[in-house]
Amino acid sequence: MCAKSCTFARKIVSSYEMRKFLDKTLLNDHVILGVILLNSIVIYLQETGLNHPVLLGIDLACTLIFLLEMIAKHVCFGAKAYWQDGWNRMDGCLVILSLPSLVLPFLDVTTFNFSVVLTLRLVRVVRFLRVFHFFPNIAQIGAGLKRALRDSGIVLIAYGVLIILFGLINCSLYREIAPEYFSTPLRSIYSVFRVFTVEGWYEIPDAIAAATSPLIGRVTRLYFCVLLAAFGILGLSFINSVFVDAMVEDNNDDVKAQLQRMEDQLARTEKQLDELKQLLSKSSETAIHD
Repeated sequence: MCAKSCTFARKIVSSYEMRKFLDKTLLNDHVILGVILLNSIVIYLQETGLNHPVLLGIDLACTLIFLLEMIAKHVCFGAKAYWQDGWNRMDGCLVILSLPSLVLPFLDVTTFNFSVVLTLRLVRVVRFLRVFHFFPNIAQIGAGLKRALRDSGIVLIAYGVLIILFGLINCSLYREIAPEYFSTPLRSIYSVFRVFTVEGWYEIPDAIAAATSPLIGRVTRLYFCVLLAAFGILGLSFINSVFVDAMVEDNNDDVKAQLQRMEDQLARTEKQLDELKQLLSKSSETAIHD
């Protein structure tokens, strides 16, 4: 009986020590962030052509650490709890996607399917998306982004419809004059998108003006300036304001809630003062009668 008790106690101590060790290593966000940063430096050096065996060993070790981290979380928290958490789901999927990179160094690139090798090289990089997990207040930022996309969805759709509309119009007007920008509806839509996003917009009317008469060139430049001002500068500013307002809406809700609590408290204070005034008035009347 004593031996069983000692064995049970040793198991408890060992499990406690193991959990303490995991909390300091594989379950420590700062340690994992350091591994991510180290691995990003190693992959950068490898992509520049520096294929040293030490770098290869560090890359493989980092991948194994990510795998051990996922296993440790499964053991400590349970598989169900692990996959119920959104960030853990993302981490787990990224780790699984990066596992094929373990076999990449052992492949003969000269004889192996190049597309498969390229895929393996790409999936080893996606693990760095995990760095978003360490951003401060990332949960609030994600919730705000989701809310902003929902609230500004109609505005974004309307803006996209305008881009398509003017893309088709310009395709009809300038298909023969500037085929490099408007030869097809898709190319025309992309050119209008460039104008709306203030990206090299002046090149397009200049190319049209160079291929037409001076009058048509001046009208074209004026037309594209109007497009730029109305839908590029003002339109994007409006979309940005709507998006930002939706992003910080939760902060406004907090301020409104605090103001509402202050108003309720003031109302209660005024009610108490009125009751106190009534009591004082009754006391004064009673004293006068006496």
